[in-house]
Amino acid sequence: MNSSTPESSAIPIPPDPYHRQEALPWRNPKPSEDDPAALARVQAIVKAANYRVADADTDFLRRDDLRAVRLQLDYLKAESLLTEHRIEHTIVVFGSTRLCEPAAARRKVEALRAALVADRGNAQLERRLAVAERVLAKSHYYEVAREFGRLVSEANKGSDDHTVIMTGGGPGIMEAANRGAFDVGAKCVGLNINLPHDQYPNPYVTPDLCFSFHYFALRKLHFLLRAKALVAFPGGYGTLDELFEVLTLIQTRKIRPIPVVLVGERYWKKAVDIDFLADEGVIDLEDRELFWSAETARQIWEGILQWHRASREPFPC
Repeated sequence: MNSSTPESSAIPIPPDPYHRQEALPWRNPKPSEDDPAALARVQAIVKAANYRVADADTDFLRRDDLRAVRLQLDYLKAESLLTEHRIEHTIVVFGSTRLCEPAAARRKVEALRAALVADRGNAQLERRLAVAERVLAKSHYYEVAREFGRLVSEANKGSDDHTVIMTGGGPGIMEAANRGAFDVGAKCVGLNINLPHDQYPNPYVTPDLCFSFHYFALRKLHFLLRAKALVAFPGGYGTLDELFEVLTLIQTRKIRPIPVVLVGERYWKKAVDIDFLADEGVIDLEDRELFWSAETARQIWEGILQWHRASREPFPC
């Protein structure tokens, strides 16, 4: 320092970032000797809902006029964390939550058969047994989805620019695909949805990559933002909703085309008659070519790779 610099201009010691030597006036309530009722009134004020900090006030955030903010938060939380974890490419797997692993499906059938023996002629039990037997017949798709999750994840070993399995994070087919990635120690993503009744994510999603959404729309957006393929196993309303949104976006070219694989040709031909739609003139013939069918994990994976080779776009596998 120059010797001519006045001593009063010396740089002060930095203040403590959290504490003052003397508290500011608003750190202490009005003394009771000045107003005996002051403290009670202050306590009533700070306990009031409107005094909460906005981002900690969940009642405020749930207001109808705050929907735009909630939409932003629903998008930004997953987007920020997926970016932090360097999740850039995904293969999305949809399918029924009810298609459990074969052993579990078999146990349910056996329990219903035993119940029906004890209560012969019970029409409700007969119906439940018939449905359980149909679920058991399709339960092999759980193993197909699990093997597919393994195939995709094994292909990524040692790669920085890799593709990960992404599901809705729930049970059934989603669990199976996540479990396949888990089997080989790979990361995988689950995009769960907050519903009015209790529900849990499946135990095979990577903990840091499991998200809970309020809005179905934002969840479906995140399904597609990084998707390099969509694989749809037999499913119900949710699977159909997600599948047809993707097909509509590809049909209208709102997104770049991606492979869409329907697993279980027999199921899908009965669930949705695409040829009928084309014959009725409500879709074009070329719209039948937006997807194809497969039965095994190897067929699904090799078909996706072949599609991307034909598209001449790089595919990180």
